[in-house]
Amino acid sequence: MKRVGIMFGQEDTFPGAVVARINEMNKGVIAEFVQLGITRMAEPEKYDVIIDRISHDIPYYRAFLKNAMLNGTIVINNPFWWSADDKFFNYALASKIGVAAPKTVLLPSHAHPPNTTSQSMRNLHFPIDWKATFEYIGFPAFLKPHSGGGWKHVYKCHNEGDFFHYYHQTGDIVMTLQEGIQFKEYVRCYVIGQEKVHVMQYDPLQPHDSRYVKDPKPLDKKLEQRIIDDALKLNHALGYDLNTVEFAVRDGIPYAIDFLNPAPDADYHSVGPENFTWVVNAVSEMAIEKALANDRKPAEFRWATFLQGSNGVSSSPKSSVRVAKK
Repeated sequence: MKRVGIMFGQEDTFPGAVVARINEMNKGVIAEFVQLGITRMAEPEKYDVIIDRISHDIPYYRAFLKNAMLNGTIVINNPFWWSADDKFFNYALASKIGVAAPKTVLLPSHAHPPNTTSQSMRNLHFPIDWKATFEYIGFPAFLKPHSGGGWKHVYKCHNEGDFFHYYHQTGDIVMTLQEGIQFKEYVRCYVIGQEKVHVMQYDPLQPHDSRYVKDPKPLDKKLEQRIIDDALKLNHALGYDLNTVEFAVRDGIPYAIDFLNPAPDADYHSVGPENFTWVVNAVSEMAIEKALANDRKPAEFRWATFLQGSNGVSSSPKSSVRVAKK
């Protein structure tokens, strides 16, 4: 019998629903919550697949998952790549593969990182050419961490005064400054298994529990197809099996705003019943498919193999793409 485990933290609705859905499908795969104690090095785990919803907050879990993957467990999402990824890299990647992204710059942290001094910063220009930066990005702009999530330390800057006011509060966090996209439409897409896309209209200006738009007007078909294509293109390049991609639409062009969400919001109370049902079913089907296909053979022990995809399987796009959308 193949086995799927799910690791999670404070969320209540999604993990239990996935476990229940996998078990009721009766496909020769059982699902359960992962229980951990002490982890022994290089010792195989009983799980063919683990769905990770929490290791970004718990370093012990991240180390456990890397060890599990070393021994043939498929982890959703790949802990090696997730550990290495950041949002500034994502924007640079988007620009390289033909996906529209806002102009973005990486900024030195305002305060010295721990255990460093001014001598540690001798490779940095001083003073920084802020004028050229502001001319390149323009205002309004968004100051936000180069890595992270949950809208923490995100500030809208209308002018230079706003920028310096907020920048001086960021301490040693590495920040980006990004062009503000004045959008007409905004969407958030679940991308599952690098082949399924579910488009949800979303309003980031609303309170968190009211952002998913109820009964939205249909998107223009050409725009919707470009959103789907770009979401798949990004996920193929990044190799994530579970992600959300957000686009702000300006003048008919979808700009990729946020696509480093390997443990995306899937709570019933925030995403709503229709979106919740879709993501539970899609993740359950993907986990079963991966569990049944996993022969637990050790991957080649090279970093490139791990970064290409789960269990050494390349994450290149499939020739046949199934798309699900709202």
